[in-house]
Amino acid sequence: MKRYDDEGGRSAGEPLAEIEDLRVEVGGRVIVDGVGLRALPGRVTALVGASGSGKTTTGLALLGEFPAGARVTGRVHVAAGGPVGYVPQHPAAVLNPARRVSALLTDIARAQVRDLPRPARRAAARERVLRALADAQLPDGEALLRRYPHQLSGGQQQRVVLAQALLLGARVVVADEPTTGQDALTKSRVVDQLAAVAARGFAVVLLSHDLDVVRALADEIHVMRDGRIVESGPAQRVWRAPRHEWTRELLRSRPPLPDTTEPDGPEDPADPVLRVRNLTARHRDGSRRGATVVVRAPELTLYTGQCLAVVGRSGSGKTTLARCLAGLHRDHDGEVLLDGAPLPRSLRDRRREQLAAVQYVFQDARAAFDEHRPVLSQVARTAVRLRGADTGAAEVEALTTLARLGLPAELVRRRPAQLSGGELQRAALARALLARPRVLLCDEITSGLDTVTRRGILDVLTGLLDGDDDLSLVLITHDLDTAAVAHRVAVLDDGQIVEQGPTHRILTAPRHPFTASLMATAAPRGRGTPTGPGRRTDRDR
Repeated sequence: MKRYDDEGGRSAGEPLAEIEDLRVEVGGRVIVDGVGLRALPGRVTALVGASGSGKTTTGLALLGEFPAGARVTGRVHVAAGGPVGYVPQHPAAVLNPARRVSALLTDIARAQVRDLPRPARRAAARERVLRALADAQLPDGEALLRRYPHQLSGGQQQRVVLAQALLLGARVVVADEPTTGQDALTKSRVVDQLAAVAARGFAVVLLSHDLDVVRALADEIHVMRDGRIVESGPAQRVWRAPRHEWTRELLRSRPPLPDTTEPDGPEDPADPVLRVRNLTARHRDGSRRGATVVVRAPELTLYTGQCLAVVGRSGSGKTTLARCLAGLHRDHDGEVLLDGAPLPRSLRDRRREQLAAVQYVFQDARAAFDEHRPVLSQVARTAVRLRGADTGAAEVEALTTLARLGLPAELVRRRPAQLSGGELQRAALARALLARPRVLLCDEITSGLDTVTRRGILDVLTGLLDGDDDLSLVLITHDLDTAAVAHRVAVLDDGQIVEQGPTHRILTAPRHPFTASLMATAAPRGRGTPTGPGRRTDRDR
């Protein structure tokens, strides 16, 4: 059987995986309803939709994995019953935190060299591991192999999982938001890698909210909403002439470019609520005394009622800096001052009021929740533990805060697995707000979200600043659109703060060459449509 999948009439072979009329129901809630798709060799099939639309459930169906207690009907078929590689949205959830990267990858490689003579196996496995890391855009593999997952940035973790999938040798690769939390340059490398995977005859199923990545990679697009596919077609047709109103809404919901005509507020409005002085953070390399300096921040300030965006490429040290502020990374020198008073380096040494004052919202919201307890009880517990509220009052306050963030009571009484990534991110934000913090650290909290949900989260954050004169925000982000909502921006490159200042000045008139390169790499919108780094050049045929 042959089929024609794109406007150019290029034919593709038998599908390597196929889903027909899939319906997944959990606890009376239909998550996926009547979904069908075919994953063809050498092609990229994209599932696009808002958080909670059913993309991940559909992708996981190709692996034969479904939510606990799910009632499943329909047909899922993988050619020859072979393995399916999976690159998850939140890589930390599938990387064993107690094992180094070398162990995580070598276990897979060993199984592939068992037919070799015993003396040759170790070297052959090592060669496969290093090649997979290089293919996943991690060329400094030797140094990275000695690290634990928590010593990697989110983008590096994502690429390690991609290396695992490549090592498995599956014919089908499901990439679930593979560019989450990554800067524009790293995204382009991942796009190149996935394009190369498809070019070698693999079938790639791309689950993504990132329209630029979908534009660069997809041969065929399925647009999902509320568990259903509302529009399907060749990529170029969907981009040029979307037929469904929801598709048009997704394409419209991109954040505006920053308004450079208005100032960002006073340079020094008051004494800073948070100040960093001479901070040097390290990562241990596994030896008794060896350590690598990963962040140097001589001076950084956050003022009351303002938002500071910390931007940089994946692996630049953004998250390590934020973890130092929150007391989650104690291996550092220098001072972190809250209202002029030094904060203890370790979370364990901070008093309850200090814990409440500086709250951290993680990039991977799902990993930050206990999967066995209802979301509501976990959100309410913050007020009980850090403010001494009684359980009943804490639950009422939690329901009010969650509702303000768009999460109804019926939804938050469920366990985390029954909420989408965007819903859990809002719940994580509500949990932090119940501490009534002075400083809210948000680590790439919009990076795994679709355009509609991302815009909603940013609106919530800016609304929080407008409605609470005592709250300040630190946004850790690789995304310059997200940084545009901040009052000030600090730019990190290789662990160094290379530039900081008012947002409109940084984004429109950068003074440091690295900042200028960031602006150039992130294709400006409104000045041409970005097409990404080169899936096949006959894409525009």
